[in-house]
Amino acid sequence: MNNEELVAAAREAAEYSYSPYSNFRVGAVVVSEDGEVVSGANIENAAFPATSCAEATAIAAAASKGVRKMTTVAVACIDATDVDGAYPCGRCRQIMSEFGVETVLVTAGPGSEVREHGFEELLPYGFDL
Repeated sequence: MNNEELVAAAREAAEYSYSPYSNFRVGAVVVSEDGEVVSGANIENAAFPATSCAEATAIAAAASKGVRKMTTVAVACIDATDVDGAYPCGRCRQIMSEFGVETVLVTAGPGSEVREHGFEELLPYGFDL
């Protein structure tokens, strides 16, 4: 899939968000080393620490299918007013580092710009055992 298709898939995934508390719908897709695409959406919970970000949900779905190397993550926060409010949180960046993500695409709602980042730009000193 090209970047435009990945962003569209992330926006579609956001439509499946369960976000009754924040009303902030986020979708993500991850691309495995062999090109498999897996999506996820944020899933909130009344006990906020139990909430799962879209990026973490998509990565967990891929990892539970045996994927161990993910090259690209596309994130779409369709309720953000601009791309600046759409970036992955620190926890998700650390999760991405575990699976070798190289490229991160970030966007907000339809018509907003898409920013492409090398992963090292977003988490230059990630924790590694």
